Order: sequence, then C-alpha cells, then structure tokens
Amino acid sequence: MSAHNRIFRTIALFLAVCLAAPLPVFARYRPTQGSNAFSREQELQAGQEASADVLKKMPVLPDGDPVTLYIQHLGAQLTAHAPGEQWPYHFRVVNQKEINAFALPGGPIFVNMGTIQAADNEAELAGVMAHEISHVVQRHATRAATKQMNVQMPLQILGALLGRSTVGQLAAAGISFGAGSYFMKNSRQNESEADLIGTDIMYDAGYNPRAMADFFTKLEKEGGANGPQFFSDHPNPGNRAGSVEKEVRTLAAKSYRGSSAEFAQIKQRVVGIKALTAQEIAAQAQQQQGQSVKGRLPAAEFPSRSVRTFNHNLFQISYPENWRVFGDKTSSVNIGPASGVSESAIAYGVLISDFQPENQNAPLDAATHELLNSLRQSNQDMKQVGHDEDIRVSGINAKSVDLIATSPVKDANGQPQRERDWLVTVPGRNGNLTYLVFIAPDSDFNTLRPTFEQMLRALRVK
Repeated sequence: MSAHNRIFRTIALFLAVCLAAPLPVFARYRPTQGSNAFSREQELQAGQEASADVLKKMPVLPDGDPVTLYIQHLGAQLTAHAPGEQWPYHFRVVNQKEINAFALPGGPIFVNMGTIQAADNEAELAGVMAHEISHVVQRHATRAATKQMNVQMPLQILGALLGRSTVGQLAAAGISFGAGSYFMKNSRQNESEADLIGTDIMYDAGYNPRAMADFFTKLEKEGGANGPQFFSDHPNPGNRAGSVEKEVRTLAAKSYRGSSAEFAQIKQRVVGIKALTAQEIAAQAQQQQGQSVKGRLPAAEFPSRSVRTFNHNLFQISYPENWRVFGDKTSSVNIGPASGVSESAIAYGVLISDFQPENQNAPLDAATHELLNSLRQSNQDMKQVGHDEDIRVSGINAKSVDLIATSPVKDANGQPQRERDWLVTVPGRNGNLTYLVFIAPDSDFNTLRPTFEQMLRALRVK
C-alpha cells in the first residue's frame, strides 16, 4: 500500500471515529416568536402605567430601602445576561407575605418580601428573578393580549386602538396589565419558556440554574398558605426540574458562585420585617376608599380573615365569617356579602352548584365545555377570555376558565360595569360536575381574588 493510501485511510478512520463518538453539544434554548401588535413604545407605556397603579395600591418599599437596593443590584447582574431586546428593567419589593413575583410589560419587576424570606440561598432568589426577566424578554403579557384582541376585534380597529394606546382605551377592550390581571397569569407554555431562558440567564450570571427548579419544587411540596399564590400566576408546566436539568446539560460544565455576604445581611434584615398578607393589603385599600363607595363593597362587608365552614351534601367549603350562605345543603348555593347577593343576581361572591352532562362518562374537558355552553345560553353576554387551564383542587384534576360578562353593579354614571367570572369545575359524584363561579365587577375582582383562592383551597368535594 502506498504512503498516500495509508494517509488517506488514516484520515478516513479518524473521521469515522469522531463522527461515531458522542461529542458534547452546547446549545441554548431558542425562544419562540409570536404575533405582537404592541410596538416597543406602547409596551413601555403599558408597563409604566401598570407600574404606577401597583405603586398606588400595594405596599412597595422605597427605592432607597436596603432590601430594594439589594434586589436592584442582584437584578442588574441578571439582566446583564438577558437575551434579545434590552428593556429598561427596574426592580421593586412589595412588602407582602405571600411568595410571589411578577413582571410587567417593558421591564418593571416586583418581588414579594415573602419570596426573599423563603429563599434559602441567593441562587434560589436569583432563579425567581431570572424567571420573571424571561417573561419580559418574551413579551408574554402583550403577546397574550394581542392574541385575545385579535379574537375580539378586526385588525384595523386593533391598530387604531393601539395607535392611541392609553390604559383607559385598553381597559375598554378588557385588557389590563395590573398585578393579578388575566394577562399576568401565564400559560404553561410561557412558564416552560421562562424556566429555560431563566436557566441560561442564571448560568451566564454564575448561579446554579438547578436552584430555580429546586425553589419551585420546594413551594409545591410546602403548599399551604405560601405556595398557591405563586402557582396561580405561574402554573407548573410539568417536569420542571427535568426540563431545567436537560437545558443545563447543553451548557459547558463550570463552577457556580455561592451566596454573597450581602445576601446574608439582607436575609437577617428581612427576618424582622412583618410583611402584610394579601387580604390585609386589600382591606387597607378598601378602608382608604371610604366606608361605602358607589359600585364597591362597603368596608364592613369586605371579607374578614375569620372563616366559617359550610357543609353541603356534595362538598365542604370555608368562607369569610362576615359573608352569608344563600341556599341549603341540598340546593345550589350563593356565598357572598349580604349586599352583593339577591334572589335574582349575584354581584359579589361565589355560586356553587352541580351539573349533569349528557354523557356521564364524558371526560372533564368535554363536560366543562358542555357546562360553558349551558351558561352562555342563560347569559348570552358571557364570553370566555383565553383558554381553559388544567389545575388541581384538593389533589383532584380540575378545570379553570376565565369569563367576562356585564355586572348588575352600576358605575358612577349609572352604566353597567364589566364583570369578571372565574369558573372552576371539579369531578363530582356519578359523572356529574361540581362547579364554582367566583364573581365580582372587574374593578374589584383582583381585590377579592385572594379570598376566592382561599375558598377554593378549602373546598372538599364529597
């Protein structure tokens, strides 16, 4: 064999071995792209106006507070590695006990005090913040709003509306970006994207991305009063830890940084801070508005922290002590403030009833949509907002659907207000559905939402 042939065979053998051997592949998650009718300027405006509303309604720490300064410093380290368009990120701390965080369009990010208090190390806290930064990167809120607006109105009307872009005009179309609004509730797809982009941000900033999944897993295991609020806005996309781990394996191995001395100092500081519960915050806001504001609940009927238990033949539920149960253990029931419920209508509170689908062997999804059709027939003004979601109620698979309708409550000008209805369906006896409709005028729904969620957590279907 000639020298030339030997060299050729050697090169060919080497290439064959290289191709056959498992090589490390380093790749980043590629974010999805979606339709968005909001320009950069409109997104910034929407976020700024929503942020101003949060500052009015929630106990936000001053920018000069040491806890805020620390969160802003940590946020700057993370946003330095945020991909895509560079938004003017700004971090603030809400003195609220419940573990949660939320990102508004264009960069405002709020972190609850309870999240800082619950983090065992700096990487866990960085994971929550990287996750929220990723929602901004992906423009999840305005993409969801665009999708809904495309359904509600022709494209030319949508363009004209956004051309004038004000909060009032958006609100008229049912679009709101405030804390707890529908468009701040992320889909499982959005959550999966935020997990994976957040993984890459944490890695680039030097933190172990696994800490993000560890923190979310810890919240799920703890449950109770702290976990559920976070997961009402951030539903588990499924196998969260496994997805993060898979993304980490696409990144080159390296040593991660530990918690800083500043984190230890802030942790020691926040231990002594009494954070307010969501109900306390809402009660304070109600008191500031006066004892009785037209179109609002009187302060005396704002849900109390003390609860009572109602035992129905089909379920058991706890409710605010100062609210009333209309109905008995064999009938459909309305639970709400005395002034919010009448024989003909319910303006505030929850309707709980039983529904028998035509096919009692129908899966939950089909039975829920049959119920929705029935509800729409009785109220043709009722419309679904977004898609129904899979949730868990007392360990049971359930469905969650957001609806809008016209409220019996009038505004200051005597015009009917927009109503928010939250439908939850749970499998009941003999193929029936036990369903709940939480009801309030749109302007009050977010205030009552913590009470509604607490009632749902207390529900036990028999």
